[in-house]
Amino acid sequence: MLTLKVYNKLLFLSKETFSSLKVPNYRKYTLSQSLSLIGTWMQGTGQSWLVLVMTHSATDLGIVVALQTLPTLLLGPYAGLIADRSDKRKLLFWLQIAMGLQALILAIWTFTRTINYGELLIMATILGINNCFENPARQAFVLEMVGRDEVRNAISLNSTFINVARAIGPAIAGVIIASAGEGWCFAINALSFIPVGFALHRMDITALRPSEAVEKSKGQLLDGFRYVRKTPELLVPLIMMGLIGTFTYEFQVTLPVLAKDTFHHGSTTFGIMTALMGIGAVVGGLIVAAKGKSGTRALMISVLFFGVTMTLSALAGDLMLEFISLLFVGFASVVFLAMGNSTLQLVSSPEMRGRVMAFWAIAFIGTTPIGGPLIGWFAGRYGGKVAVEIGAAACYLAFIVALISLRRHVNRKSINFDESNLKTPEVVSQNFDLSLVENMDV
Repeated sequence: MLTLKVYNKLLFLSKETFSSLKVPNYRKYTLSQSLSLIGTWMQGTGQSWLVLVMTHSATDLGIVVALQTLPTLLLGPYAGLIADRSDKRKLLFWLQIAMGLQALILAIWTFTRTINYGELLIMATILGINNCFENPARQAFVLEMVGRDEVRNAISLNSTFINVARAIGPAIAGVIIASAGEGWCFAINALSFIPVGFALHRMDITALRPSEAVEKSKGQLLDGFRYVRKTPELLVPLIMMGLIGTFTYEFQVTLPVLAKDTFHHGSTTFGIMTALMGIGAVVGGLIVAAKGKSGTRALMISVLFFGVTMTLSALAGDLMLEFISLLFVGFASVVFLAMGNSTLQLVSSPEMRGRVMAFWAIAFIGTTPIGGPLIGWFAGRYGGKVAVEIGAAACYLAFIVALISLRRHVNRKSINFDESNLKTPEVVSQNFDLSLVENMDV
């Protein structure tokens, strides 16, 4: 009887965890994208290692990563507006083709051994422009495929599949780089965009729930800024991600330095580090998909845990302890990311969703042009461990900023209570607690 109860519980959790996959469009799209993401992680690993071997400079690596994300910082709000104005499915289809061509050119240059650091900078910038427009469109398109009831689950599963790819892609890339060279990582990535394009092209458009396209008019970019500024449930998570995106999510810079300079190992160790982070993130993503929450309180708890795991990674004294700590870093990173993403998707209005998710992309990716070179400089001068410690400090600072912002918002609301509710200290305390709950959970 006990075994049957356990089985039924596991079956129920399984249905909850993968509930959004019952939507055919989302199932076809996300499974094909998962294959493509393996190639994406392979290319990222190959590119990082190629730059480090070519230049022997963590700062140069930080610059490449920065240029790959600079377009999101500069063009992010406009890219979000384009997503709000466009058919997101068609926009994503053409962007997949463009990213496949970028990977193909990079592969050809690497195979022919004509590639240099300047060309890597150019290709990183081109990929960054593609990612800038793809990110808000893809994020907003999730809700159009699955609807509001399944969006949190779909976002969490998407994060899980991304990190399954992160667990597989770098591990494969490490072996390929050691045996055949970086060019094959780029070539495989170029081929991986074909299934995604096919899934988007053959999608059942009658089953989609497209947001009404926003008509072109003046002032729409500023409208997006005003909307976020006046909505604390959006502004606070964006501030948190801005801090963490700048200083913590710079693993493309910190992990190669940890592998090569701190622990004196090669590309295989770098691939294992990235893969272990991906394994931890898969577990975190599945847990959030089944039992995840959204709202600022949940984000505050997750970012505090993220900081603790980063601290443990910085304190790890040998490679095995570093491997173990990176499992927890991956777990914490995806929990924060999925909770923040779903919070913004559920709070934002449909006509603003593309712009809101563009701000999220700016906070997550667009801050890298600032954080990438900074973290690269610190890693090159003081070592990879110091760079990880800075990432941990950013998590703690994000927690403090969110706590202060929430208290200020709660205090402003408590001042506006009707005088009839302020007869006794006990009632004041009850009203304050209710306000705190209302403002912390969306």
